[in-house]
Amino acid sequence: MRIAVFGTGGAGGYFGAQLALAGEDVVFIARGDHLRAMKSTGLRFETPSGETVIRAEATDKPAEIGPVEAVLVGVKAWQVTDAASAIRPLVGPKTVVVPLQNGVEAASELAAVLGAATLGGMCGTLSFVAGPGHIRSVGGQNFIKFGELDNKPTERIERLRECFAHAKVSVEIPADIVKALWDKFLMVTSFGGVGSITRAPIGVTRAIPETRRLLEQCLKEAMAVAKARGVTMADAAVSDMMKFYDGLPTNGTTSLQRDIADGKMSELEYWNGAVVRLGHEVAVPTPTNQFIYDCLLPHELRARGKINFSI
Repeated sequence: MRIAVFGTGGAGGYFGAQLALAGEDVVFIARGDHLRAMKSTGLRFETPSGETVIRAEATDKPAEIGPVEAVLVGVKAWQVTDAASAIRPLVGPKTVVVPLQNGVEAASELAAVLGAATLGGMCGTLSFVAGPGHIRSVGGQNFIKFGELDNKPTERIERLRECFAHAKVSVEIPADIVKALWDKFLMVTSFGGVGSITRAPIGVTRAIPETRRLLEQCLKEAMAVAKARGVTMADAAVSDMMKFYDGLPTNGTTSLQRDIADGKMSELEYWNGAVVRLGHEVAVPTPTNQFIYDCLLPHELRARGKINFSI
């Protein structure tokens, strides 16, 4: 398949690299020093099992590529709306567009611009940009899930599934892609939000009764929002997620937590901020997520250059 990776960060870089290594026709869309390194020396792809250099087409001009069969959208959540317009030249009658972001809003934002080409999608990977033209995966469970927004089986998603399976990527077409997105949304918003305000890894926050209650309360609020919005969630979703947290490595953190700690722009608005915003739309109170969002907002605004902490 001819596949464009729009945003060659940790997620886009990892899955694009695996597809390219399996012989798919992959073009990477990147910018700046990252793009220059990829064009000059290729994409350096490092995993626990070794390292390779991938020589593939790379550009910052989607219009030069033209329509492809699939687009993997690997930008940050706050960049999705702008990305949707930039992706237009890549979309033809048979193109599928797969968002890889955390959160539950990317598909609707893309569909508003790109229409029926858009699938629901999500992924998991412990990968990041280690330097210009360099993607490093530290192992762990890497997976991708996608499906039609109406959950109907189609030839196009089956063909894409086969493509990932051939690349030996763990791939799944959930029975209900919206539920799958919300299941992960519960996990990251609670884990990430509590970790961000405490500056502590999951091994600490799950062990202290006070912060464990915060995790549970965040989960309950997000669950209530999902149900009020018509998402079919399992009754045991909260208890199951707490068991999942208990099985994570003690030093586990989320990208939200790491970005905020490093003073970088984060996806706060699309994690805990989204719980609050989406809850407000259906009159569901979310006081714990509101508290987390309010506490982290000054750091987010500083990272975006909107305020400073100087006196």
